[in-house]
Amino acid sequence: PGFGPGGPRGRGRGRGGGRRTRRGNVRAALLALLAERPMHGYEMIQELDERTGGVWRPSPGSVYPTLQMLEDEDRVSSEEQGGKRLFSLTDAGREEASAQTSVPWEEVTEAAGENVLHSREAIRQLMGALHQVMAVGSPSQQSRALDVVNDARRRLYGILADDPEADD
Repeated sequence: PGFGPGGPRGRGRGRGGGRRTRRGNVRAALLALLAERPMHGYEMIQELDERTGGVWRPSPGSVYPTLQMLEDEDRVSSEEQGGKRLFSLTDAGREEASAQTSVPWEEVTEAAGENVLHSREAIRQLMGALHQVMAVGSPSQQSRALDVVNDARRRLYGILADDPEADD
């Protein structure tokens, strides 16, 4: 295949070839965040990343054009503050935000499922522990830690292969 979906450089299966998390409604999310308080664009990106446990971090390429569109539609206004643009809702923006029936970032985390959220935290903790052992452990401890990581990798692939020994 060429460069389309399924091709060597295609984007048919999302990052890393795995299941892709549903994208959120950027417009609705920005309005909901700004209903809480005025924010900078990057601050909104960070806030969405945090509220979804890292499941959804909209790109600047989707956030800033949406903010510009909302400004063009008189839903938000902005002012320069410390070299950055601070966005606030207008009356029309507050009206649209209050008409929303769901919390946009909750829709994303519900679609991702609990296992995705818990796996991110488990991986973060595992990497922290590995980092500690590799930073301050003896060579023997470091070697044992790498053995544990390599064994875990093999066992995880065993789960995919339905290997009953992987569950031991």
